[in-house]
Amino acid sequence: METWKMTVWLFVLSIICSINYVSADIENEVEDGSIDNEVLAKVWLAELNTRLIEKNNELAIANWNYETNMTDHNSVIMNTISLELHDWDTEVKKRARKFNTENFSYKIKRMFQLLLQGGELRDDQQVRRYNAITTEMLSIYAQAKVCRDPPSTECLSLEPDLESIMADSRDYDELLWAWKGWRDAVGPPIGELYPQYVELRNIAARNTGHNDESDVWLENYEEEDFEAILDELFEEIKPLYRHLHAYVRRKLRDRYQDRVSATGPIPAHLLGNMWAQQWDNIYDIVRPFPDLESVDITPNMREQDYTVLQMFHIANNFFTSLGLRGMPSSFWKKSMLVKPRDREVICHGSAHDMQKGNDVRIKMCTQIDYDDFYTVHHEMGHCEYYLQYREQPLVFRAGANHGFHEAVGDTIALSVVTPDYLSKMGLLDGGEFTKNHDIDFLLRQALVKIAFLPFGFMIDKWRWDVFRGITTPENYNSKWWELRTKYQGIEAPVERTAADFDPGAKYHIPSGTPYIRYFVSFLIQFQFHEALCKAKHHEGPIHRCNIYQSKEAGDKLGAMLRMGASRPWQDAMQEITGQRRIDTSAIKSYFEPLFEWLKEQNEGETIGWE
Repeated sequence: METWKMTVWLFVLSIICSINYVSADIENEVEDGSIDNEVLAKVWLAELNTRLIEKNNELAIANWNYETNMTDHNSVIMNTISLELHDWDTEVKKRARKFNTENFSYKIKRMFQLLLQGGELRDDQQVRRYNAITTEMLSIYAQAKVCRDPPSTECLSLEPDLESIMADSRDYDELLWAWKGWRDAVGPPIGELYPQYVELRNIAARNTGHNDESDVWLENYEEEDFEAILDELFEEIKPLYRHLHAYVRRKLRDRYQDRVSATGPIPAHLLGNMWAQQWDNIYDIVRPFPDLESVDITPNMREQDYTVLQMFHIANNFFTSLGLRGMPSSFWKKSMLVKPRDREVICHGSAHDMQKGNDVRIKMCTQIDYDDFYTVHHEMGHCEYYLQYREQPLVFRAGANHGFHEAVGDTIALSVVTPDYLSKMGLLDGGEFTKNHDIDFLLRQALVKIAFLPFGFMIDKWRWDVFRGITTPENYNSKWWELRTKYQGIEAPVERTAADFDPGAKYHIPSGTPYIRYFVSFLIQFQFHEALCKAKHHEGPIHRCNIYQSKEAGDKLGAMLRMGASRPWQDAMQEITGQRRIDTSAIKSYFEPLFEWLKEQNEGETIGWE
């Protein structure tokens, strides 16, 4: 290259590569889309990657410190760093727009594409207000208590107190007290803030050319008609859900008599869960064969004096048995695995990628029970994904889509909950497995997997309409219950009004976490499971497959995990399953014996709800 040209390019490079403050006058000398030199782009991205790791690590540590110790001091630090990172990120995106990527190689073009995704607040006051609102909503949720009537002075937190009541109590009125108390405690104060949150998210979305925040959330799935695809997928699994609903409703009516309708929606507080999202905690009420050994391992875990640490080591052992990575030593030193007694924390279980080195962690107020045994594997699945794509540039360190990240640990757990695996762990007797055992096992699985699907589907249905302005603040609560009845066939047990904000009783609403990822996850995990069982050369019903110690299955899973977000999710799906779309055939095949049994049991019953 001629000397004068080299000088010019070096001047431009100095502008683009500088992540520190650059004056507006200098920036304006380089127009958006004017730099088409891929070598410069690669140099800039390499420098950006190094600095991104440092910046994101700083924020990840601040977030971790606040969520595990909710003091005002930690809140101030978190928000300060968040504001600094926001300003820095805004400058990075300005520089990224200087490049014309049209003729760049696929990898570099995709890095810019992902770098520029999402919304962007550009006003400092709006950024500060947004951070204050989100912090306040999470604080309300995490610190809320429900107090019993005087003379009792007992006040209960959500985890584990209220959740234990919802799971274990069979007293209609006590369940109603816990259900209503939690919503009254968190709903109205979060509801006062939520319209402002929506407004700011939409401003950020429109600043980057989106119609509203719903477009930003759907952008992750890289498919123009993804909403329509989701509608079709839900219709495909709806018959199985409606039969499960009819069976459970009849069993609840046997228990609670006329308080449960024979043909209408089920009261939301009777399904063993604060949000009626999964129904496995009422397994004792709906069990078809009570004389069989229960597949609920909670009593056995407690009888064998299981510890929380033991549960995490068992999960770690499953991943390493597949030839995947074990959790690093820092995981065991830095994770929060039990609820501290000396401070307020956000108990909602979550995995954390600290972005630097192999520092991955789990924050969880773990209980010794079947549900948390499952959740431990789910959260560790996130950590395994973090570790597998660690060698990718930071912009590719993500799931192929959000649903993929949620599906990894759940795919492992489909093996973990099998009687074969639990027998190997000494948590179930290893006797003969009959057809009745199959139905008993599949029913419990359906109470987790099938019962969840309409809930996972409707939450973002509600939020997308909120972001689009179709559902307005005065209709937030009525629309919420309209959708819960339409899709889930449940109803509020007491009158709810516009003054209530029942969506705020679910963590993912105040935290702003998109939820359709879980609906996607609950479908694709069965596609993953089926593919891994084929790799293992499993013979027999797919619901009996246990991939523990299968290096072949581990190789197939690991190859997909290492891709991160470097390719569209359809490529990652093809890597592990040979398919390029979300398909309900795997989940329907898994539950086919139960579906046929339910249809027999529901003969003469109303299928659906008035």
